[in-house]
Amino acid sequence: MNSDASRATPDFDVVVVGAGMSGLYLLHRLRGLGMSAVAVETGDDVGGTWYWNRYPGARCDIQSLDYQFKFDPELMKDWQWSEKYAAQPEILRYLQHVAERYDLRRDIRFGTRVDHATWHDDEGLWHVHTIPADGDGEGREITGRYYVMATGCLSKPKEPDIPGTDRFEGEVYVTGRWPHEKVDFTGKRVAVIGTGSSGIQSIPLIAQEASEMVVFQRTPNYSMPAGNGPIPDDKRSAVEADPAAYHEAARWTAVGVVVEEPTDRVLDVDEAERRRRFEKAWQMGELLAPGQQFADLQVDADANEAFCEFVREKIRETVKDPETAELLCPKGYPFATKRPCLDTNYFQTFNEDHVRLVDLHSQPIQAITETGIVFGEGDRQERHDFDAIVYATGFDAMTGAIVSVDIEGRDGATLKEKWHAGPQTYLGLMTAGFPNLFMITGPGSPSVLSNMVVSIEQHVEWISDCLSDLREHGYTRIEPTETAEQAWGVHVNDCAHITLYEDTASWYMGANVPGKPRVFLPYVGGVGTYRETCDTVREDGYLGFRLSGPEGEQCHDGVVNRLQPDVAGLLKMMAEAGLPSFDSLSAPEARALSEQLAVANPPGPEVGEVRDGTYPGAAGDLPYRLYRPESAGPHPIVAYFHGGGWVLGSHESDDAFC
Repeated sequence: MNSDASRATPDFDVVVVGAGMSGLYLLHRLRGLGMSAVAVETGDDVGGTWYWNRYPGARCDIQSLDYQFKFDPELMKDWQWSEKYAAQPEILRYLQHVAERYDLRRDIRFGTRVDHATWHDDEGLWHVHTIPADGDGEGREITGRYYVMATGCLSKPKEPDIPGTDRFEGEVYVTGRWPHEKVDFTGKRVAVIGTGSSGIQSIPLIAQEASEMVVFQRTPNYSMPAGNGPIPDDKRSAVEADPAAYHEAARWTAVGVVVEEPTDRVLDVDEAERRRRFEKAWQMGELLAPGQQFADLQVDADANEAFCEFVREKIRETVKDPETAELLCPKGYPFATKRPCLDTNYFQTFNEDHVRLVDLHSQPIQAITETGIVFGEGDRQERHDFDAIVYATGFDAMTGAIVSVDIEGRDGATLKEKWHAGPQTYLGLMTAGFPNLFMITGPGSPSVLSNMVVSIEQHVEWISDCLSDLREHGYTRIEPTETAEQAWGVHVNDCAHITLYEDTASWYMGANVPGKPRVFLPYVGGVGTYRETCDTVREDGYLGFRLSGPEGEQCHDGVVNRLQPDVAGLLKMMAEAGLPSFDSLSAPEARALSEQLAVANPPGPEVGEVRDGTYPGAAGDLPYRLYRPESAGPHPIVAYFHGGGWVLGSHESDDAFC
């Protein structure tokens, strides 16, 4: 630490990038702490993703009563949502209302973009260089003690990777940067490229106006009917009965929404009961509904495939043309490992005579021309003219907006260079080598796998509490240790490994952006577990962080989550059930408890033959169990040694696993 660093006076205590939900709430919290702050926002008003994403049909896929700030009961009282799922204009009005209610605009510089930010170690300050968003005018530098990227997870549109995109002379629209005025497609020939969330939401509405629509699909998506309309009475009653208790409960759930948490597994119930529950989930019109019916959809491939086939049956029932229906059926990847969607008449749209689906696997786009699109190969190649092209091609998710700014940390290291093989963070909040740089809902946090408002509030509150703690104890710098950062990366991956997410080339894995490293970006361990972890870090003297300032330095290095996530889950379940911990029991007692718990295990996968035998050992014969596949041999041999076999189990303890 430079002894003069604490004497350097910044323009602001905190420089914030972004004036969406994250930036607005952070400004409000910092003002309450008496800290000076400024937010830099590219747009001309607040709203973040809800300022930019104005495409037809844009709306939230989390119910409105859950998708709102909870930090002020009075704010919740004075805003009434009109629909179960609020549309973009209403959400934008809500965020504008928040900005007005707390007079936040006076601390925001609109129409301004951060060009680069550099950490000056000798001063202990961030130098943030800004330029006008339209590129017209001179740049300006501001300094801050702390620098916060509140840029959002889905805010940098992915550039279309199609030859000739700059040649088309007709109308061009990108769903993530939609015009502020209404776009009229009446009587026009429209191409829509992409069938992710924005495509699925916009296609039905654009089709109502267009004289002809061609949808270019690379990968079909799982989608369920939203059933949008008035806020359901049961939902309103659940929230209004005790708003504080309801929202506090949401903070400790797996996804940031109060839902049923089932214990049944898909294959544990008969076919009739399985279909009854699948149908219930389909009719509920909620993104989280399938997971409320069964506990194993995201960890058991066979269970997941059962629901996938149910969705495909629904698509085949809805779409009249069998060939088109089959092209719209998602195959080859599990449900929810790409972002699933809620829709209003999406599949029904393909029954319209003027709507056509093109499968890009069999008919790839060759080029964009001045007048349209060339697609297909050989005898099937077509040249089709259009009046407008809509790119619904998604985002460079979670990391794109962060690394698009040139961020330079200690000793000239850039964040882009550090993250060249994938993001490295501690808690998704900070990264080693970049002191006083915070990220809200960054990679390695629940973020996109949660109700974003709950995750945003948790991050903002943790960061503001951290800054308050630093000030109280005379510290001016905070930075994660490499040990803590590496261990968090291992933990994030351990959580992902026991799910099906990594089996799919999705934007969760960065697979939608050419050249982007294939790593699992969010944290799938759950919102409540993550909150508990962050609280533990703070309560344990900022475990895994190095703090310094005029009064000295402290470093409580270490690892916050040492257990494998499945083991941690088992121990938590035992504690909640009031069962004794294994380390408090004798070997016979521990063995008996282990056998008792194993009774609840589901049956394992079908195998051709299970045979028991013995093998001569130094202390006598050792029993073993052999699992042989049904297929003809010869087979390779995998020897599995039960890790706790001498105390907690035997050759048959892991029958369900094997």
